[in-house]
Amino acid sequence: MKLLLTNDDGIDAAGLEALLIAARTFGDPIIVAPAGPQSGVSHRVTWQEGVRVEPRGEKRFAIHGTPADCTRLGLLKLVPDAKWVLSGINHGANLGADMHYSGTVAAVREAVLHGWPGIAVSHYRKKGVEYDWPRATTWVTPILADLLAKPIEPGLFYNVNLPNLPTGADKPEVVWCPLDPNPLPLNYRHEEESGLYYAGDYQLRHRKPGADVDVCFGGRIAVTAVRLL
Repeated sequence: MKLLLTNDDGIDAAGLEALLIAARTFGDPIIVAPAGPQSGVSHRVTWQEGVRVEPRGEKRFAIHGTPADCTRLGLLKLVPDAKWVLSGINHGANLGADMHYSGTVAAVREAVLHGWPGIAVSHYRKKGVEYDWPRATTWVTPILADLLAKPIEPGLFYNVNLPNLPTGADKPEVVWCPLDPNPLPLNYRHEEESGLYYAGDYQLRHRKPGADVDVCFGGRIAVTAVRLL
């Protein structure tokens, strides 16, 4: 089974490598990812200028464009026989309202628009706490096994968010849950020479009980089925 792998942190990101290791359990993954960081670009696509495809070795292509560009070019030219599009593992959570800003999620959303199923995977970040990518691989592998075995439904993709737990913690529970509808907190700081910078505290965002923010912040893995159509 061919799998198209992408992300928004760039082709050299550690999270993408963690996803690659998990994906090899299920098929033949081909990486088609941005040449550099594209975090927060949402569903932007390149249409007024050319997009360069740079081979980076066997089954690896760096796209000088956005995550959505990666999906478009991957499915059209590089991996047209892909069965699924997997995006991540993002360096930071994509919960609730983040879905609208995330390049990681947009890469999968673009796939679904064209009829391919997809899974976006992200990892909640805490200040001062390093990611444990080998552990993340062990967490996500059985989740991929479950999702890849499900019947494909047009217009549906899956959004997975891993929690950030202390070293030695028990394997977190997997919880199916809805998206949290609350917006991110609005706050900006002013810098005299360069203007206003977003300064909302991600950890202080409102949580709807039982929704994905509450689940992930509470130390569990949040899995959400998202329908476009």
